[in-house]
Formats: sequence, structure tokens, C-alpha cells
Amino acid sequence: MEKIKITPDIYKKTVTIHTMCHSNKENLIMKSDVYFEGKFINSVSGKLEAGVCQMDIDVYNKYVGEWGIELWSPDAPNLYTLKISILDEDDNCKDEVESYFGMRDIRIRNGLVLLNGQPLYQRLVLDQGYWKDTGLTPENDDVLLKDIEYVKRMGFNGVRKHQKTESDRFLYWCDVHGLLVWGEGPSFYKYSDKAAKNFVREWTEIVEQNYNHPCIIIWTPLNESWGVPAIERDVCQQNYSQAVYHLTKSLDSTRPVISNDGWEHTTSDILTLHDYEEDGEIMRRKYLTKKEEVLSCEIYHNNFRAAYAQGFGYKGEPVLISEYGGIAFEDNDKESWGYGEKVKTEEDFLERYKALTVGIKSLPYVCGYCYTQLSDVQQEKNGFLTEERRFKVNPEKIRAINDLPEGVFWNKKGH
Repeated sequence: MEKIKITPDIYKKTVTIHTMCHSNKENLIMKSDVYFEGKFINSVSGKLEAGVCQMDIDVYNKYVGEWGIELWSPDAPNLYTLKISILDEDDNCKDEVESYFGMRDIRIRNGLVLLNGQPLYQRLVLDQGYWKDTGLTPENDDVLLKDIEYVKRMGFNGVRKHQKTESDRFLYWCDVHGLLVWGEGPSFYKYSDKAAKNFVREWTEIVEQNYNHPCIIIWTPLNESWGVPAIERDVCQQNYSQAVYHLTKSLDSTRPVISNDGWEHTTSDILTLHDYEEDGEIMRRKYLTKKEEVLSCEIYHNNFRAAYAQGFGYKGEPVLISEYGGIAFEDNDKESWGYGEKVKTEEDFLERYKALTVGIKSLPYVCGYCYTQLSDVQQEKNGFLTEERRFKVNPEKIRAINDLPEGVFWNKKGH
């Protein structure tokens, strides 16, 4: 068995299994068995043709859940067990693998991101997946689990993995514990034919490798015009961005794709904006009173870049503020930095975080945010946690702010 592609359909209550095998033998049968919490659900068999087999499995069972299936979500990360066997004509097992899948659906409708048909307000934190002693490589599963625990403890429901394709171990634990993930591709810096070709090849492998994880709900191949610095006006780089967008949709039609996270979007399922304004009231009023301007290609919404590249514009896509905050504490390190003025106390930090976050929550057309960032990374001292994963502020106080309802504005005093 070489590759398995698992595609759930919560409305048909089926899952499509596409298997590719290293074998040209005839009369081989692929058998798929599905279980939920040890309960047998269904079994389907099909013939392998040139090493390929695709089949739909009905997962409806009246004894499983109120509607015959159990959905996957952050609040209820239900997972089905899948057992796949390759049998010869005498029913001898030639290969066998066990996997899992989640019955969940993510789609865009009327300016909203929907999870299982319901509006999803995303409360994300930027996560670069970096550790002081081991760099981008986690020491063990324990450090991955601690990061997931800390994220959920602060009231976030997901992470935007930044400039890193995370390990399958991390994604596995996010599947198990119900943490939403944006899958992002590491960027190159200088555009060229070779760079574009290499990225397309690597990004294809990334999407195929991580396709089966229910925790991944969005693909982000490009970030902040890195690698495509002239995309605002350069038609060649705009075409490249669109090509990567459509390539991703061809490999995975089930997830939204962001064409260029942060600004200068071309064709994109979601409009994401990066804005490090440090005054929450200024930020709130700008997005509240100048919506048409900031969601255009004409002005720089963050005094740096425009939301869309020239020739492209807003067509009702969901809007998320996918980078903001980046608050750092004062220290004696001249090389350390955050965004805006550094704060002196926990009270100062919480006041700015609340003003920014509830300001975003009050915007009626914005359906989520991503705060920068989970933990410090070398000279970037703007994390909730230090590099050693020690909290700088009380996580329960962060959670209290994240748990405030959307659509209402609170002033700095919480009124």
C-alpha cells in the first residue's frame, strides 16, 4: 500500500477511500472496515485495477449519535477507525494498515466560514513551532501536547502554523484533541522560474501528505508576498499566485485556500489581513468606518500594503485579521522586539490585548483573528510564552478575553 486518500461527506454520511498500491498483480481485493469507539460500522470491498481502488463507504449507524454519525469539531473531536486490507484471490492478506478519519465539513458561504454547516468564529494564535534547544524539531510528543494544552487553556480554538509544515505527530494530536490548524508552506524569498517550480513540487507533496487530517481546515501557500514581492502590480507573479491557488483546489476541493496571507491577495477564498496597530480603538474605528477602503486594492490598510493586488478586489469573502498584536515586555535585551511600544506590566499587556481583541470581535464582517504569537522565537520576544514555555501572563485572564462574545464592543474598562 503506497497512499490512502480519505474524503468524508457529512451530508451523504459517507467516506470515500482512494488507495494506491505498489502492485500490478491481478485479482487483488481492497477491503475497508470502519469502526467507531470499537463498534463495527461497515465493511466494503473492491477490486484493485492497476494498483488503484476507490470506494464509498456508508458510515451511517443508528446506534452512533443522534443523527447516525458523530461529527468532528473542536468541542467534540470524534474519530472513526479505518482498517484497510489487501487480499489475494484466496483471501490471504498481503498488506494491512490502520488509520482514522473525522467526519467534518469546512466551506465558505455568505461571507462566513462554516464548520459542519455552522458559522465558525476562529480564535487562532500564530505558532512557529520552534523550541529553544531543538529548533524546528520537537524533542518528543510531550512538548507537542503541552503546546496544544497551552493554546486551548488560553481559549483559542486553533493555530496558524507559520512558515513551517508541521510534523504528522503534531497534526495527529490536534486531530485527537480538537485543535484547528491552518496549513502553511515555508516561503522562498526571490522569485524565479526555479523557485516557482520547486515550491509547486514541494507544496503538492505537503497537501497530499496532510490531506487526511481533519484538524487542517485551511491551506495557506503564500504569506505576505514573500517570494512574490512585486505581486501588487506584476502580472507574472499574480499569475503564479493564482496558479498555486487553483493547483491547491485541484488537489483538495474540500478546504478553503488563502492566496497570499496578509495582503495583496489575488483569487482567494478568504481575505486575511495583517495589522499591527497597537491602539485598539484606532484599529476598531478604521475597520468599522472605512470598510470599503481597507478591503480594496487602493489604500494600504496597515499603512504598508493593500488588501488586494491591482486588478483584484473584494467579492464578499470571509474576512479575518490573521496577524495582530505581537506585544512584547520591556527587557534589557536591545536585540529583542515586538510590535508597538513594549509594555511594563501584566496589567498593561492585558489592557492592550483586550482593547485590540474585543475591537476585532466587535466588527460585524470579521469572522476571526490570529494573535502573534504563542511563544518567543529567538529575538522575537512577543509570545504569550517564553522560549522555555513559561507563561508571561495569567492564561486564565487571556481566556476570559477570548471567551467574550462577538458582535459587542467593550471599552478598556470592560463596559
